[in-house]
Amino acid sequence: MKTRRLGVGIVGGGFVGRFHIRSWVGVRDSDILGVASGRRKTAEAAAALVDDLGVGHASTYKSVTDMVADTHIDALWICAPNFTRIEIMEEIAHAIESGKGELTGVACEKPLGRNVAEARKMLELVRKAGLLDGYLENQLFSPAITRGREILWSRGAALTGPPYLARAAEEHSGPHMPWFWEGELQGGGVLNDMMCHSVEVARFLLTAPGAERDTLTPVKVTAHTSCLKWQQPHYAAKLAEDSGGKTDYANRPAEDFARALVEYRDEAGNERIVEATTSWCYVGAGLRLSMELLGPEYSLSVNSLDAGPKLFFSREVKGAAGEDLVEKQNAEMGLMPIVADEEAEYGYVGENRHMVESFLAGKRPDENFSDGVAVTELLMTAYMSAEQERTIAFPPPDLESFVPAVAKGEWNPREGR
Repeated sequence: MKTRRLGVGIVGGGFVGRFHIRSWVGVRDSDILGVASGRRKTAEAAAALVDDLGVGHASTYKSVTDMVADTHIDALWICAPNFTRIEIMEEIAHAIESGKGELTGVACEKPLGRNVAEARKMLELVRKAGLLDGYLENQLFSPAITRGREILWSRGAALTGPPYLARAAEEHSGPHMPWFWEGELQGGGVLNDMMCHSVEVARFLLTAPGAERDTLTPVKVTAHTSCLKWQQPHYAAKLAEDSGGKTDYANRPAEDFARALVEYRDEAGNERIVEATTSWCYVGAGLRLSMELLGPEYSLSVNSLDAGPKLFFSREVKGAAGEDLVEKQNAEMGLMPIVADEEAEYGYVGENRHMVESFLAGKRPDENFSDGVAVTELLMTAYMSAEQERTIAFPPPDLESFVPAVAKGEWNPREGR
């Protein structure tokens, strides 16, 4: 199925759904025509944003099935919470198989699943429904990453040899919504929430442009997790208050710091290293993304807080708290960086252009559900390593049945478990 313009429906109109909607001002040949959410006000607010930005005219739907049945909608973007994604994908597949509607493709936000079994189920369902599939990993499409990688490989690697070490870190002061803090709902803590970005963008940097993913083979994973800040009594009490008593970090914490080292081998047997760090306990201007790529005679360095203008507000400038300068903003005074176009700089515009172009061409996107499965496999191996306090050979046995202790509410470092 090929259409001149792609009609898109957004499943979930919350924080990340709105990021995608705002990115659509830079996306060609597509309109956002629908929003479905479990919360009516959320759907209505997201649909209003679509209209305000002029990126479509979005109706709201009571169910995903109703949106699939709309003949104007060709593809769905799953931007709903982690714990709902299997149910949503099952509903999409059932609606198509029962003849209630047709779609070209589905794109799903990270992580694809809370564990390997869920991620593989998502892939199985999308294949069963006969749909094209895209994995929404925005950092791979960040202009700084795509252009830096292109130049580094075409000049530095071509003349002196391929890169051998990639580092990636994502750090901020903590998620927006209470469910993100719940290991059982989210699938873990910061490792599952944000290292899905870091391990994939670092792997991408180490892979030559145009090369297949399997040119690098993961062989070992070593990881560490901690709850450095948010299990402290003062901060645990704040989380409990913010969630109406649901989030109990005194007894059921999730990791707020995680570090992993993934060892790869290239096709010639050479060692390639990915070093990833993620944190919910970084207090700075706001969200900080940093990446490095090192080779024999060159290096690449990216830091999202170094780009763009900076401004200064004295203590006499007092106003309401917000995130008008940078995502996860922690202050409204002092010297502050401005991320002028977060949707573009973080890669949302680029990834959505790629997904739209791929679906219109009837082509599976370059970043797809198979990649989402591969990322989840690495994350679960990292959890195994952290729990067992040792390096784990990849792939470990029983990977599909593994569920991290933190996702079962059984992890508590202060109690030695």
